Amino acid sequence: MNVLSRCLLSAVLSLPALLLSHCADANHYYILTAEGPAPNGGGVGIGVGPVTIPAYLDRDNLVFQQQGNSLAVAEAHRWAGELDENIAQVLATNLGRRKHSGNIRSYPWVDDHGLSYQIVVDIRQLHGNDEGDAVLDAVWQVYSLPDRRLVSSRNWSGVEALESDGYNALAAAESRLLARLSDQIASSL
Repeated sequence: MNVLSRCLLSAVLSLPALLLSHCADANHYYILTAEGPAPNGGGVGIGVGPVTIPAYLDRDNLVFQQQGNSLAVAEAHRWAGELDENIAQVLATNLGRRKHSGNIRSYPWVDDHGLSYQIVVDIRQLHGNDEGDAVLDAVWQVYSLPDRRLVSSRNWSGVEALESDGYNALAAAESRLLARLSDQIASSL
């Protein structure tokens, strides 16, 4: 068998293995993103978290509301990490940008030293719907530190249209909703 024949045979025999390895993880992964980086350096100290999410979101998969009270779980479309941690990081970065502070921490942090506020967030809804929108419903509390005195407690709901079809557009719309939530939280500080 000549060299060309051996190369062709090797390629033909390795093709099924290549196809199987490609199909083994056909999942698509998404993250929520902040509007840009937080400033460097000092500023007012803000700790964001803990962030809680409802049980229907406490999974790797993205969730989509179909009709009425029916939810669909996207089996092949997953969050790249823990959703509650991703939300906390996005809110912290967005708040840093709004308050011109690089002194922002996501929960859990080692100690309260240097922090003036703690923002606790309870996400009640964060999903897409069959009308082509992303929805967010959240409640947050602002505590002053170190005395842990409640400064404010508010809720906010928003809807953001998806710019196109697909789960990438859903993650982008949810990121925009978190930016709008960050505006609301920043105005309460």
